[in-house]
Amino acid sequence: MPTEIPPPRNWFDQGGSAYARFRPEYPPQLAAYLASVAPERRLAVDVGCGNGQLTQLLAPHFERVIGLDPSADQIANAIPGARIEYQCAPAEQLPLADGSASLVTAAQAAHWFDLPAFYGEVRRIARPGAVLALVSYGVLRLEPLLDARFQTFYWDEIGPYWPPERRLVDSGYATIDFPFSEFEYPALEIRVEWNLSEFLGYLTTWSAVRSAREVGREDLLLAFANDCAAAWGDPDRRRPVSWPINMRIGRVEPAGARPAAQARP
Repeated sequence: MPTEIPPPRNWFDQGGSAYARFRPEYPPQLAAYLASVAPERRLAVDVGCGNGQLTQLLAPHFERVIGLDPSADQIANAIPGARIEYQCAPAEQLPLADGSASLVTAAQAAHWFDLPAFYGEVRRIARPGAVLALVSYGVLRLEPLLDARFQTFYWDEIGPYWPPERRLVDSGYATIDFPFSEFEYPALEIRVEWNLSEFLGYLTTWSAVRSAREVGREDLLLAFANDCAAAWGDPDRRRPVSWPINMRIGRVEPAGARPAAQARP
């Protein structure tokens, strides 16, 4: 009897729990920095908080942290913690009192907002000297052996399947209107060490990968996965993966005040 050759592994079949397992987490240094530039530590508001990744990092630094998201499902599954409150609310209608917040953050979310309406709400709830930070993380980086292949995949192969808003994230929101007095921030990054299955599992959380599969471009994904597997070597070997953290960060003028001149980082 001839030996049956098993089909090649589909690295992109990771199951429905992939998002929670593989999304990168912000480092504690980010929350510590944001707290250090806030005028006081009474209240931080994390808008578009999702499952509360940044919200829970802010909690040790503030008396209260409120996480807001328009998705009831996200709020129902948000990370609980002392001094944290979650509410279901859109960025354009913040359920907070005037002049109440010392820090307002939006992590990997601002590209979905109606920004003029959101900025109006930020000015309304801001305390004197309050800080607004639009946080995002850029395109991941790998070791040189793997990074060149990944960059081709990201920009040229899977790139057309990203929604248009993704370009705003990739640029660190550099092109959006930000009518606040900006200041410089320290270099920060997310760092993990992943094996091959974890790295490719992270890619399954991308909307672009789901879109490519829906239109029958499984071949594109499998070709990339096979190239990665060949370059990775032992699939259980843990290799460094990093993402640069980008921000548009500035002081918020009170509602009705004229914005100060901007100084880009």
